[in-house]
Amino acid sequence: MQKDKLLSTLHFHFIVVIFGFTAVLGALISVSAIPLVWYRMTLATLGLGLVLSLRKQSFRISKTIAWVAIASGVLIAFHWITFFAAVKVSNVSITLSVFSSGAFLTSLLEPIFYKRKVIGYEVLFGLLVVVGLVLVLGADATHVKGFIYAGISTVLAVLFTLLNGKFVSKTNPYILSFYELLVGALVVSVLLAAQGAFTASFFEISAQDLFWLAILAFVCTSYAFVISVVVMRHLTPYSIMLGINMEPVYGIALAYVIFGEKESMPSSFYIGVLCILSAVIANGVLKLRRTKKAKQIGTQISK
Repeated sequence: MQKDKLLSTLHFHFIVVIFGFTAVLGALISVSAIPLVWYRMTLATLGLGLVLSLRKQSFRISKTIAWVAIASGVLIAFHWITFFAAVKVSNVSITLSVFSSGAFLTSLLEPIFYKRKVIGYEVLFGLLVVVGLVLVLGADATHVKGFIYAGISTVLAVLFTLLNGKFVSKTNPYILSFYELLVGALVVSVLLAAQGAFTASFFEISAQDLFWLAILAFVCTSYAFVISVVVMRHLTPYSIMLGINMEPVYGIALAYVIFGEKESMPSSFYIGVLCILSAVIANGVLKLRRTKKAKQIGTQISK
């Protein structure tokens, strides 16, 4: 049991490294943001669909889940478009630093989405996140456009997470993800068709770009999702929270190793990132303690 937990923890951190590598791939691939997302979602849909078919999974879903898949697919499509647009117009470090505030933004929107009271420390941590974002943006004013794209992408990711969190337990998460990717691919296809982008040159992809696109679609999307769900069965919420919050750290470190000076930022940037991560981790720790305490009280009452 302990061995399974250790292996799952290591495996999960490997998955988080893969998630962090996604932004690096966005910078490595020369294809612009919208076509990049089209290739990612189309290939990932085919890959996940093939896996589900081989496992003989039923693709049937209820009408409610179908509407959820449509809404989530639209959200994730525009989330990835703005995410990669941020990487293209700024750099990986700026994009991931802003995106790291997403976990905290989720906790602020939860009271509205799930109709619960606002907790005092969430407001304080929110102010710390704002300070961190100001420091990140102030580090280099030339990255304002990337900051805005990353901010929009983060909000869309949060909405996607909240929507999925409410319905994922009511259906097979693999099937739901398949339809979300499928809807997203169709949405991006409509956008590209409206622009008249589907020409012969659209499909003229270099061997290097094709290789990175395959890694992005099959490894960073289809594989990473399936494995992350499997290993989470052996991990505590605390381990999962710490692992996910390491994504920007891994991503920024990988970007610096690969791109060198292009990703180098002033010290104020890293202070800002530290403020954001500190708020996110502290918020997660306090939430887990509150949950644990509530369970202990519930157990005592039941006795």
